[in-house]
Amino acid sequence: MSGRKSVNVGIVQMSCSDDKAANLQKAIEGVEKAAKDGAQIVCLQELFTSLYFCDVEDYDNFNLAEPIPGPSVEALTPIAKKNKVVIIAS
Repeated sequence: MSGRKSVNVGIVQMSCSDDKAANLQKAIEGVEKAAKDGAQIVCLQELFTSLYFCDVEDYDNFNLAEPIPGPSVEALTPIAKKNKVVIIAS
């Protein structure tokens, strides 16, 4: 397989609370650690800014959705640039 390059992928799996700002900060710290450890692509867990709510259908949770660009994208974009990584987040 000559000529093929390898890509290092980092995964950030974390506990979340109902504090969106704290969850976002924890995710940023995880991205920075993964980048420092050599990741080129960093994947954040599903619903990384909130508690997992998908086991029930509650329309109030629709308020957790963000526009793109929005607060999470605006916070993660400079982190990706600074660390020269691609971030996959939902």
